Amino acid sequence: MRRDFRRGLMRNTKVPIHGYRRPPADCHPPNDAPGYRSTAARHPTRPLVVIPQTLSEITGPMYGHRDPGPMDHDLTRQHPGEPLGERIIVAGRVLDEDERPVPETLVEVWQANAAGRYAHAEDRHEAPLDPNFSGCGRAMTNAKGEFRFLTIKPGAYPWRNHENAWRPAHVHFSVFGPSFLTRLVTQMYFPGDPLLAFDPIFNAVPGEAARRRLIASFELGATEPGWALGYRFDLVLRGRDATPMET
Repeated sequence: MRRDFRRGLMRNTKVPIHGYRRPPADCHPPNDAPGYRSTAARHPTRPLVVIPQTLSEITGPMYGHRDPGPMDHDLTRQHPGEPLGERIIVAGRVLDEDERPVPETLVEVWQANAAGRYAHAEDRHEAPLDPNFSGCGRAMTNAKGEFRFLTIKPGAYPWRNHENAWRPAHVHFSVFGPSFLTRLVTQMYFPGDPLLAFDPIFNAVPGEAARRRLIASFELGATEPGWALGYRFDLVLRGRDATPMET
């Protein structure tokens, strides 16, 4: 009966019907990446137990304590003064596996400041904090799936994963669907960064093509003359061209 219904639906519509394309095996990083030492204590060691989802888990609330404000996308205008560092624009789109835009989706970013330090109590890096930069922002995609952030280019910083370990400059991205269970998290890197070759988090993504999808592209058209350089970073949610996501 279901098969006959599907055939009838396909005869009466011009839209092709197909299931979601699975991402290739070399797209997302594994739960246990030996080079990234802390994953050894973070990933499950036993088979997962599937728990049925209830209505409260597959519907809202979608956002935090309040809806995104008019200046949440501009990380350089959230305090009385100007933050230190190089101003940059990060623009992109949220897309599905068929390159269709995903509108009305919450996109969040968080990052270190220009000196490579987060505005967080647990960050003990001996670099200065910037009183005019909190390093967090959010925006809703428009009808075309587009988002845009104005921020400061983050600095590299040391971490304790291995001897002389440094994280390349990066911006964390979070994308929310209709509920918290559909949240996806990834990182955006910058072109030409020499630290990428040594970073175990970036290199935990198995495929070279997938790793390239984590690197933003410089785009002159996104640049504001005399003000900020522009970068493009699209987020593809699934399929063979999916952006690698953290699990």
